Amino acid sequence: MKIIILGYMASGKSFIGKQLAKKVNYQFIDLDNYIEEKENKSVKSIFETQGELYFRKVERNYLMELLDGKDDVVISLGGGTPCYYNNMELIKSASNTRSVYLRASIPTLVTRLKSEKEQRPLISHIETDDLLTEFIGKHLFERSNFYNLSDITINANNSAEIILKELQDKLF
Repeated sequence: MKIIILGYMASGKSFIGKQLAKKVNYQFIDLDNYIEEKENKSVKSIFETQGELYFRKVERNYLMELLDGKDDVVISLGGGTPCYYNNMELIKSASNTRSVYLRASIPTLVTRLKSEKEQRPLISHIETDDLLTEFIGKHLFERSNFYNLSDITINANNSAEIILKELQDKLF
């Protein structure tokens, strides 16, 4: 089975994805890291030099490549991946694939993101916690329709142990 982990940035997609893959003896692939390997550039550099449109196009191509690949893999997506092109449709129609939305509250996301803004191209320019809260709220509102198409939704405000237990119960 392919397990696709999606959600907003800092919802725990990579951390939980790695832990889940280890627990069930699956390969783990972080889509952003995969893109960086294939493009030989950081996501931040791709955004800066070639723009978001180019990034979203290659992101879709590499997502299709991974969805066509072998099973027994956990793939964590970038926060925006489900929201572009027909990416959610691709995920939903891929054979032997389950999608998981890690839903975190806005206060949880703000707490997790404020210390790592510099590494996040979409929020690196945001100066205050209030502006970050407003940005995340607006973004989540725009993206929630896509995220909510997932097969499974998990409360990502819980501890990693609780999240992993709930994931295993719902997936296997």
